[in-house]
Amino acid sequence: MSNPADPLVLEDVSLTLPSAAGPVEILRGLDVRVAAGERVALVGPSGSGKSSLISVAAGLEQPSSGRVRLFGQDLAQLDEDGRARLRRGRVSLVFQAFHLLPSMTAEENVAAPLEIARTPNAMAAARAWLDRVGLSSRLRHYPHQLSGGEQQRVALARALAPAPQLIFADEPTGNLDAANARRVASMLFDLTAQTGAALVLVTHDEGLAERADRAVRLSDGRVAAAA
Repeated sequence: MSNPADPLVLEDVSLTLPSAAGPVEILRGLDVRVAAGERVALVGPSGSGKSSLISVAAGLEQPSSGRVRLFGQDLAQLDEDGRARLRRGRVSLVFQAFHLLPSMTAEENVAAPLEIARTPNAMAAARAWLDRVGLSSRLRHYPHQLSGGEQQRVALARALAPAPQLIFADEPTGNLDAANARRVASMLFDLTAQTGAALVLVTHDEGLAERADRAVRLSDGRVAAAA
């Protein structure tokens, strides 16, 4: 049973998309709930619907049927601007591709969402977060001057700096070597534990999934198992 305080609830959610060969069912009657502060791993083979689930849950894609409630708000009742306002400052996304702005330094990339939200002392907060992810010596480096692991740590600092209540992370270690993947994963779990943010993590790494409070396994667009 869901709690009104749950940041995310999906009820009987389906997603069907058009293709040259006809409609393709991506998600099929999903029921998923994420409690406040809970870390949930989404696992399953490629094509099972994990990334699509995140897109629907974050309000980036509208489901074909069913209901998505983000912080108690039914997303179907909001237009695109309304969904963006609901996410602002409360939801952060981390992707496999780092999505840093190439014309901005690490410090400026982290400060950007804070400045959009008109957070006081945005640059000082950005520096503090880069220090927390071990990059205090790389503040003024541009993305092309950083390694892949460093870029993902900047992306992680940028996601956490606005103090979100919910973080969606889609294969955040997928582009990293083993050592950097372990480091970024540890930071992701440690920092969300410290901040109390809920985490929905898509991963193929079973070891990483085991660090979550609970795993939801998808198969062919359905929940195959949850533990």
